Amino acid sequence: MSAGHSEHDRVKLTYDDFLLFPDDGKRHELIDGEHYVTPSPNVKHQAVLGNLYILLSAWAKHERAGRVFLAPLDVVLSRFDIVEPDLLYVSNTRAKTLTTANVQGAPDLVIEIASPSTHSRDETIKRRLYERAGVLEYWFVDPEIDVVRVYRRDGDHFARAVELSRESHDVLTSPVCPGLAIPLDSVFSE
Repeated sequence: MSAGHSEHDRVKLTYDDFLLFPDDGKRHELIDGEHYVTPSPNVKHQAVLGNLYILLSAWAKHERAGRVFLAPLDVVLSRFDIVEPDLLYVSNTRAKTLTTANVQGAPDLVIEIASPSTHSRDETIKRRLYERAGVLEYWFVDPEIDVVRVYRRDGDHFARAVELSRESHDVLTSPVCPGLAIPLDSVFSE
């Protein structure tokens, strides 16, 4: 019997632990009970986030389709999975997930905007978490190369990503957001 510790010995943090994290302006998240801290984002990240929020919010208001939220807002997917997506959309159908304090369950649409420190986590660990949790669509936005990868639910899993680019003058549309059409030029303009 080995004296070393296996991954199974690791204590998983829960939402109770999460509530004790410092309010230090950084983004704190729990994924499978593991604590992740992300530093403040850069200017391009925030410009892209602002553009997407304005465009998505305008659509949601016009269509009376649901609500759009910016980080920081806790999304509690399980006792061990609490995330703060950059942007999320909750349809009227899933409105019961909204509480005074946070979102209790999977939003319809989650958008993460990559930064150098979050790039690989957003596209692997978080994508798999959103897939497991029942998010209908996940947009991974890469402001370094002006690309959006769209992961859409196909049964229990996300289908292979559809990659859209500013260079190709692509337009973001979504079955989750009927009537939405966002030109990538509008997303990545600074």
